[in-house]
Amino acid sequence: MATLRDLGLSEYEARVYRTLLHTGPTTAKELSRGSDVPMGRIYDVLNSIEGHSLIRSQTASRPKKYVAVEPETALDRLLENKRREADEVLERYEEIVAELSEELDSTEPVEEQFWTAAVGEAETLDLLLERLAAADETIVMVVANRSPQFDLGEIGDVVTERLEAAVDRGVEVFLLMTPKVVENLPRSVGERYRARLSDHSSFAVRTTTDLDGTFNLIDGTEVVLQVSNPLRSGEVFAVIDLKDPAFASEIHEEFRPRWKEADPLSF
Repeated sequence: MATLRDLGLSEYEARVYRTLLHTGPTTAKELSRGSDVPMGRIYDVLNSIEGHSLIRSQTASRPKKYVAVEPETALDRLLENKRREADEVLERYEEIVAELSEELDSTEPVEEQFWTAAVGEAETLDLLLERLAAADETIVMVVANRSPQFDLGEIGDVVTERLEAAVDRGVEVFLLMTPKVVENLPRSVGERYRARLSDHSSFAVRTTTDLDGTFNLIDGTEVVLQVSNPLRSGEVFAVIDLKDPAFASEIHEEFRPRWKEADPLSF
């Protein structure tokens, strides 16, 4: 059950505010009795919640009286305080991330062969998006058959968003597909391409029938391979991410002539 403490008030502050809602204008002494807040603490509590603009005081009266601000106004003010605190915390975390990013990016990468794999639709998509986000220089995307990259409208949109983000940070993107894949693209992907990517100098799309597999080449050093399900034709079984500059170079050499002979895409 929600309480005023969830919005930042102490137990004593919450008691005093609730008591004031029931009593109307009253003195500190009466509030102490009605709220069970010790008299030795009541003035500190009143000063605190008055600082939050949850109560108002009548200084002309003797003894001084206090009245509660209407609940809707009081809750809005508490919420605004929490928003401000959250913004400050978020800003601090952003500063930490920026500082750590600069520090970690300056670390020399270990150039060793490494591979990992993901099985299942959600896992394969997560791995693909992670590697697209990691690209610094180039992304070569080859799509020859049914692929989680563009098979569903929502997934296709997510991948296209990631490619758009890559282009915005200076990554060159080369997308090579078969005409059949293009025909089956969700309309939303085509619309996004025409609106945001078709005229971008760092994004190029071509088509060719001379394709056998589906893979992604990241920064010329990493290959993300799609593995088809041997039991269900046309279904993706897994994705393998292999970081091996020598193998990636071989893949790129195979890609080059196909790209050169392919036709520019026209929606």
